[in-house]
Amino acid sequence: MKEDSKKSENVRLFMTVIAITILIFIVTNSTRMLKKPVNLSVAEEGSLSYEEPTTGYILRDEIVMQGENYKNGMVPIVSDNQKAAKEEPIFRYYSNGEEKVLSDISELEKEINEILETTDLKIFTTDILSLEKSIEASIDNIYGLNELSKIQENCKLIENYMSKKTDITGNQSPEGSYIKNLTNKRDELKSRLERDSEIIKAPISGIVSYRTDGLEEILKTDNFDYLNKELLDSFELKVGAVTPISSEKGKVIDNFHCYIATCMNTEKSHDAKVGDKVSLRFSSSKEINAEIVKIIKNDTSDDEDIIIVFEIFDSVEDLIEYRKISMDIIWWKYAGLKISNSAIIEENDKTYVERNRAGYQEKIEVFIMRQNDTYSIIAYTDEHFEKLGFSKEEMSNIKRISLYDEVILH
Repeated sequence: MKEDSKKSENVRLFMTVIAITILIFIVTNSTRMLKKPVNLSVAEEGSLSYEEPTTGYILRDEIVMQGENYKNGMVPIVSDNQKAAKEEPIFRYYSNGEEKVLSDISELEKEINEILETTDLKIFTTDILSLEKSIEASIDNIYGLNELSKIQENCKLIENYMSKKTDITGNQSPEGSYIKNLTNKRDELKSRLERDSEIIKAPISGIVSYRTDGLEEILKTDNFDYLNKELLDSFELKVGAVTPISSEKGKVIDNFHCYIATCMNTEKSHDAKVGDKVSLRFSSSKEINAEIVKIIKNDTSDDEDIIIVFEIFDSVEDLIEYRKISMDIIWWKYAGLKISNSAIIEENDKTYVERNRAGYQEKIEVFIMRQNDTYSIIAYTDEHFEKLGFSKEEMSNIKRISLYDEVILH
């Protein structure tokens, strides 16, 4: 009986231990399940921006030039997209009967070159040696080229170098010699071409362009009050279309600055002010600085399209081929420590985050520079603290969020 009683007592003790163990397990795990897990995020370097896509019309300070003999066809003297000084000849029109004169000049140069190849004139000047090196270099450049325009460009250079070499050799030949007489005849024909040709000179210094679209006299830059949505739409221009090259006229463009007009109806555009600094991004992904110089809006409504004109000083030459482009307006862009908006706590008109360092949690005040729907940029610059009224001593004692600090998400 004693043994049965002892066994029964052991069983009860064993069952009690199991019950206590199960109870401890339940209580412990219930506490864990009830305890809310801590989600953490890391403060990182980043940037935020507010951008809007739009289309822009390019307005330039440009002067179109067209001579009286434009129907004869024109010959560029200054290449497209190259700079020219004021009063520098930039192109000319063919003269009447020019084809015959050019043919005679070509025959004379051919005969001169044949004589030079078969006659040892022993004329070796620094200029001739330099031209011969340039000819050889241009010939070498042609090998391996697949682009027709590049091949033609090098062939044109070789032709020009040969002509200059002929000029030097002919001019240094003895008076009365056959080659000298041929050179004189050729020079006389060239002079006649110049006398009979109509040469157009640059009225201002700038970039020469032969791409004209007839809008140069419409899209003026001295006053933007004429701009409106109906006018811009009436041009029916395609975005990104390249302006064709004219065979009758050219123009000189101020390459230091230009303007871009856009028509918009967004909250940001209606809040914009003259003098605001923004950034523009073109299809090349390049961002350039711009300033708003004109805003044209309908005074009777705040919910209509408005015209905004930006002035830019960079990438002017990159836009010469175009009149209408796509672009992004970057209204603002801030860089600094980026944290999730879920970490931000607002209390008593102040903003905090809870920092977690090795399990120790501390509430730190933060100062938000910019914010979007997901992230905020915080800053601790002395300038910002001064605006908030902090003294230098107070600034040195302010606790701050540092790079890679963990913050608690709520």
